[in-house]
Formats: sequence, structure tokens, C-alpha cells
Amino acid sequence: MDNRKINRLRRWAREGIILVLLTLAVVWGVDQYRKPMLPASFSATPMQSIDGNIHDIAALSQERPLLIYVWATWCSICRYTTPSVNQLAEEGGNVVSIAMRSGDNAKLARWVEKKQLKMPVINDANGALSQAWQVSVTPTLVVVSKGNVVSTTTGWTSYWGLKFRMWWAWL
Repeated sequence: MDNRKINRLRRWAREGIILVLLTLAVVWGVDQYRKPMLPASFSATPMQSIDGNIHDIAALSQERPLLIYVWATWCSICRYTTPSVNQLAEEGGNVVSIAMRSGDNAKLARWVEKKQLKMPVINDANGALSQAWQVSVTPTLVVVSKGNVVSTTTGWTSYWGLKFRMWWAWL
């Protein structure tokens, strides 16, 4: 290879690295801006899923990190994120989901059945829970360990992004 090709490859590599770093900085900034401000007592309130089971966030997050997935049936981005979260749940991942303003329990149960979701679904029918947690964007993903928030992100996330966040919280 001649020097011009080597220099061109180096420039492309440098520009690629800069682009990746800028993209990560923008994603981090957007997450910080849209991040929910959960109240200190958020993990102390047991919640009932549409199947009647009680879910205690503090207890569920003691042994291993818990992913709380806030989504909605009407959310266009959620249709891409929900299958990844559901796959994590099917594989035994510690997941609880909260459906924000998605109808009554019967309507939501039909939707969950149709989509074959395996994760517990808590119905936030009137948005009171999401408002108390200051969740304004769907989807919102919150990773909790030992009752404390470890990370939050909003918008689309891949299956591997979820796995990485859960692994990171485990450390």
C-alpha cells in the first residue's frame, strides 16, 4: 500500500472514532435530559400486575438487577423495543413492565395475549404512576439494583443493549 492509501485509512478511522464518540455523547445527553426523576420511595410500593400478582421492586432487585420497562400500546417505538424486552423475560431475565395509559385491564390483557408477552404487566391506566415517577417518554427503561436506580434510558434499545445494561448493573 502506498502512503496516500494508508493516510486515507487513518483519516477515515479517526473520523469514524470521532463520529462514534459524538453519537454516544448525544445519546447520553438526551437520556440525561429525558431521564425520569423517580421519588425516593419508588421501590417501596408493591404493584399489582394484570394477572393479579404483586410485584415488589425492592425485593425483586435484591438478588439481581431488575429491568422496569415503561411502555404503551399506542407507542410506535415500543413495537420495536417490546420484543427485545419480552425475549429477555422469556430467557429468565428479571423484568417488570408498566403499560402507561393503555386502557383498562381487560383491554390490556387482550393486547398482551395477542402479542404473547411473557413479562409481568402492571397497568398504569390513568398515568398516575408514570406521572409520579416523571416518566414522560415511552419507552423508558430503568435498571434497578438493590432498590436503587442504576441506569435509565429512553427510546429504542436493542436486545444486546438491554443485556449489556443488565450485566453492567450486576457488576
